[in-house]
Amino acid sequence: MTLLEIAAFALVAALLVISPGPNGVLIAKTVPTSGKAAGFANIAGFFASFYLHGTLSILGISIILVQSAELFFIVKMLGAAYLCYIGIKALWQAWKGVTARAEVAPAKRRRTLLRAVGEGFLTNALNPKVSMFYLAAFPQFIPVSTDAAKWGFLLVTVHAAINILWFGSLVLLFSSLKGLGQNPRLQRWLKAATGAVFVGFGLKLATLRP
Repeated sequence: MTLLEIAAFALVAALLVISPGPNGVLIAKTVPTSGKAAGFANIAGFFASFYLHGTLSILGISIILVQSAELFFIVKMLGAAYLCYIGIKALWQAWKGVTARAEVAPAKRRRTLLRAVGEGFLTNALNPKVSMFYLAAFPQFIPVSTDAAKWGFLLVTVHAAINILWFGSLVLLFSSLKGLGQNPRLQRWLKAATGAVFVGFGLKLATLRP
């Protein structure tokens, strides 16, 4: 594999990362209401899920997932249900007028960050599109004569690094607007908007075909 091939993969991955999707919506929802640290915790969850999908793809398990209609349906519905759950929860909080506290007690801060990591992880781990992307990309950018596992993990690392750069920039952007995010009326609008988008992504994922 040459630097040109790696650069070509990075371009394809970057286009995928910056396109609108659940990850960006989750960051937009998390940072104004829970803080910058929680946003970076979301990104840590993204990072871990990419290596999960990458490992499954490299080992060939994802091939079974894509080729088996039953397994694909199960994972697809789990992912759709999770996205809809996040969206409905946000819509309920917006309707009830539930807003995040401006200050978080130190004893609860670690739990909040752990929950943010879990949200970031599950948002991607339950999305078969990630495995499908790797399964489509690996044959295109990994030469047959090379160590597939070694170069496969390199491509996953490139994809993960692009995610860190892009979503890290979004976290910093949204954190600079933190003062606006503390406005209760704005928080209700944000929860309603992101909730509707998450439900939309969930329904879209539910109709995805292998």
